Amino acid sequence: MKALILAAGLGTRLLPYTQHLPKPLFTINSRPVIDYAVNNLLDAGCTKIFINTHHLADAIANFVNNHRSKNLLDVVFEPVILDTGGAIANLGSELADEDFFVVNADVLCDFDLSHLMACHKASGALATLLVHDCYRFNTLCVDQTTPGTGIVRHFSQAPESGLAFTGIQAISPGLFEYMPPEKTFSSIDVYKKLCCLEKISALKAKQFYWRDMGTPQDYQHTSRECLAGKIFGVIPSRIQDIDIQALAGDGSDRLWFRARHKEKSLILSDHGICLDAAQCNNGAAQLHAFINIGKHLADKGIAVPQILGHDAISGQVAVADLGSTHLADHIRGMDEKQIIKWYQFVIDALVDFSFKGIEDFDTAWTCQTPSYSKQMILDLECRYFMQAFVNGYLSRKEQFETFTPHFHHIADNALIYAMNGLMHRDCQSKNIMIHDGHPWFIDFQSARLGPIQYDLASLLIDPYVTLSRAVRDQLLNYALEKIGFKVSFDKDAFMHSFRYCCISRNLQMLGAFGFLTRVKNKSQFEKYIPAALKGLECRLKDLNEPGMADFTNFTQSLQGDLK
Repeated sequence: MKALILAAGLGTRLLPYTQHLPKPLFTINSRPVIDYAVNNLLDAGCTKIFINTHHLADAIANFVNNHRSKNLLDVVFEPVILDTGGAIANLGSELADEDFFVVNADVLCDFDLSHLMACHKASGALATLLVHDCYRFNTLCVDQTTPGTGIVRHFSQAPESGLAFTGIQAISPGLFEYMPPEKTFSSIDVYKKLCCLEKISALKAKQFYWRDMGTPQDYQHTSRECLAGKIFGVIPSRIQDIDIQALAGDGSDRLWFRARHKEKSLILSDHGICLDAAQCNNGAAQLHAFINIGKHLADKGIAVPQILGHDAISGQVAVADLGSTHLADHIRGMDEKQIIKWYQFVIDALVDFSFKGIEDFDTAWTCQTPSYSKQMILDLECRYFMQAFVNGYLSRKEQFETFTPHFHHIADNALIYAMNGLMHRDCQSKNIMIHDGHPWFIDFQSARLGPIQYDLASLLIDPYVTLSRAVRDQLLNYALEKIGFKVSFDKDAFMHSFRYCCISRNLQMLGAFGFLTRVKNKSQFEKYIPAALKGLECRLKDLNEPGMADFTNFTQSLQGDLK
């Protein structure tokens, strides 16, 4: 028995990603979609499978050359796309000796194809289409003569009463007699003409898994549910039993979901389609950092959610579900003594993150920069503050160069006495979950070599929790004591860099709030701007350095621009 997999299409609905990877090679659970089609056909008894190609044909040919069943696969290159009917006719000499399958390469389906072939042979039809009820695609009118089977009457039925063609079909050689002489034509056009002769039958599938992955949204949704299904151990035909719900987003472009099945749950992080060559977003770099750093931290016994699985191309990562309680939510309503206790727990974990996390850490895992460097401070904190907050949010016309000496001074002093370990980079209360009575760090994909002073600054001047100065000082002293158990160090020098790390972190916060509010339209962050700007002004004044006076006065003047 033979088959044809249709894989020549341009994948226009998945642009711009399909400019770099043909749609049949997009992955589900790290396997190319076309591989599922190949396996289903082999399981049905096929001994020769033809795959037509055109767009990025070399990539599909490479897949075939490396396939474990490559001797049963044959690539047929089409210099000009022949459409679905033309592709079948082009192989008439190969397929005309017995009934055969034709399937689309961009659908995922677990239906038993041997049953489809058996029903086709019993029908006496020229083609039997596998159909199902899927409202989005319901266009076929099927006159069901027996339960599950019927005759296709036409292809223009209303969705409410129609059925959808899955792109999977069994065909008899007699169909070639009804094909037009043109080289390029659609098989559906042939079927439409044969409907009046009752030569096109349909088999309605129930309790099976089928997904079309023509659009980015459909592809990522399919990848999410298949990843969850694999981890939960759910067979494809029961994946609909998994409940996947979107969660409230954060400041990043990632999407978050919680998947539940019976008593189990997990969290899915969607980084967007990740093709390095496409350069459509920086999701690929963040995805790789998240996975590699997350596994490293877990191996070191650091409190991060376990990474349960991922798909690199769809950008899906599944992690253990730590619940929904962030540190900021957990301490709400607590008295000062309880708050201090919980922050001490976090500081204990943060010291481990820094000291244990740096052991065997590979800087190749990082995204953006391998370390917290002077150039990073200048570009991603100082310049970010000027461009995204001062000029973007406040609509000022200020030049970064006006304050270049001040920014260099901030960067130099933040690093001069840096106690370098593994730096989280965004260690604030919404990136700390409370689960099973302990704090856990999330959003660690920006981790890199850097000073623990910066993470302490992020934690203690966190805009989402207002800590009094007395509490901050008490927690800082606690941190110094904990670090002292690890290494001997000059506390005054440590504090010098800490104060400047507070300023650089404050600049980054304002840049982020301005960008998220104005560019990303995430207005929930705007309410934190006044306190963050006031905090920056106060920290600059506390330095009491004459050389920073101009920049201190400048930040004070920005207060009047707030609405």
